Amino acid sequence: MKSMALPSSLSAFMGITEPAIFGVNMRFFRPFVCACIGGGCGAMFASITSLGATGTGVTGIFGILLCLNTPVKYLLMFLISAGVAFVLTWMFGYENKKDEVAVTEETEKKTTFQEETEGVLNIASPLTGKAVSLEETGDETFATEILGKGAAIEPAEGKVYAPFDATVSSLMGHAIGLEGKNGIELLIHIGLDTVRLEGKYYTPHCTEGQEVKAGELLMEFDMKSIQEEGYKTITPVIVTNTDEYEAVTAHIGKTVCAGEHLLTIGKMEA
Repeated sequence: MKSMALPSSLSAFMGITEPAIFGVNMRFFRPFVCACIGGGCGAMFASITSLGATGTGVTGIFGILLCLNTPVKYLLMFLISAGVAFVLTWMFGYENKKDEVAVTEETEKKTTFQEETEGVLNIASPLTGKAVSLEETGDETFATEILGKGAAIEPAEGKVYAPFDATVSSLMGHAIGLEGKNGIELLIHIGLDTVRLEGKYYTPHCTEGQEVKAGELLMEFDMKSIQEEGYKTITPVIVTNTDEYEAVTAHIGKTVCAGEHLLTIGKMEA
């Protein structure tokens, strides 16, 4: 976790926040809320002092290039945002103590999307399409496995299903986070850079905090419209708590239907 937190925080300071959001903050949730509050405080300061940029472009440290007319205000806004987020996280902590949920044999037999054999979990694909490696996404964040190991799906249809019994831990328009009763934390990121669409062309069929069953429809998305906007619909499926398992193996190079085997996850020896 420490090896992931440092580089993701550095990229966040440079304006690329997704590794920090999905790889670290959303996994613990409290830091995510503290960061939102910090950002809100910085925005309030910017509003009160009439801080404005001279153009559009990068954020983070290099965003000062857009505010060279008022660099002091920008630096103060930056320090307020980061400082409030840091202090709140320091005060309230980052770990959420969760009760371990025992998955009974009876539950596993009822789960058609998931099978467990000796020492491994077989995770199904949440989409129908061609399974490819994360490197083939062309996105450095996913290709370098900063967020965790997994696979990507070139979708044949715009529907996402729950690959196992889980709780919807996050729902962010273009992405779904799942916390499985099997212990797996999964991120389904529908498309690349599609955060810019702000949920346009996406129709969720679940809510944050909802418990879902394997095979349940989670979201529909308009593939054609997203592609016409200039975005790729290739969908990374990431095990964000990869470090808790011995190995995560992706079964790629073939077309899979939603519910068919996509990932094999080896458990750590007790």
